[in-house]
Amino acid sequence: MVSCSKFGRLLAAILVGSTLSSGGVLAADKGNPEAKRIVSVGGTITEILYDLGAQDRIVARDSTSFYPADANSKPDVGYMRQLSAEGILGQKPDLILMEEGSGPPPVLEILKASEVPMVLIPTPPKADKIGQKIRDVGAAVGLSDKAEVLAAKTEDGLRAVAADVAKISGGKKKVLFVLSISNGRLMAGGADTEAGAIIEMAGGVNAAPTINGYKPLSDEAVIAAAPDVILSMSRGDHSITPEQMFALPSMQTTPAAANKALVSMDGLVLLGFGPRTPEAARALAAKIYPGAIN
Repeated sequence: MVSCSKFGRLLAAILVGSTLSSGGVLAADKGNPEAKRIVSVGGTITEILYDLGAQDRIVARDSTSFYPADANSKPDVGYMRQLSAEGILGQKPDLILMEEGSGPPPVLEILKASEVPMVLIPTPPKADKIGQKIRDVGAAVGLSDKAEVLAAKTEDGLRAVAADVAKISGGKKKVLFVLSISNGRLMAGGADTEAGAIIEMAGGVNAAPTINGYKPLSDEAVIAAAPDVILSMSRGDHSITPEQMFALPSMQTTPAAANKALVSMDGLVLLGFGPRTPEAARALAAKIYPGAIN
């Protein structure tokens, strides 16, 4: 027979999952201010916790949580989309905090059914939702006041970048985000992606607006896109050199190849959509439009 207290905790965990579809993020009550053993899943979630001064409450993190450098000293529970319930629960957490999209789903179901409070933070790829992400993380760990300050600072930074980008004269450049290359085919970022959103924040035009998400592009589609600039990540398996990129047949006739215009940036900064996003958008704009923005 299940005790009332245990049933209440189980119901709370399940309710966390059910509220997500309507945008809710808090576990059961008013957050978890007493949580001292947090498992943080998602590089931006971990970064925000550090910015809020909650780093000593993190007992483990996922493999995308490598900033700040101190996070690498925490035990690693694996890649956020290939988690193990045993690996997470083995850390004896009193709160599991993760980005929406973590998984796989069967693991989330096990975690939801455990006695451990779990909070999933919505992460829509939109600039105007970044502040709310920060506030959600703060609320989940009982640090709403600090989160409000950080969110406001981030939103001010985004507005400043938008104002500066609006002053850039001349036509907008078409930017193609390339996630990876496989067998000569490009995996590109289309509509409703962090890549597409950061390109727009930086004053560019997404060169692949007709696809949704991250999908392969045919050679014909790349040629038709005619990007002025290629954008890629600079870390790990997704790192692409100019030699690799512009040797592709589909790239030969593009303006980007003619100018060897390849911009590589740290993936967590570029696509994390957190406190450093104003910095990322400004840095990208400066690379797309040299001399036009500081």
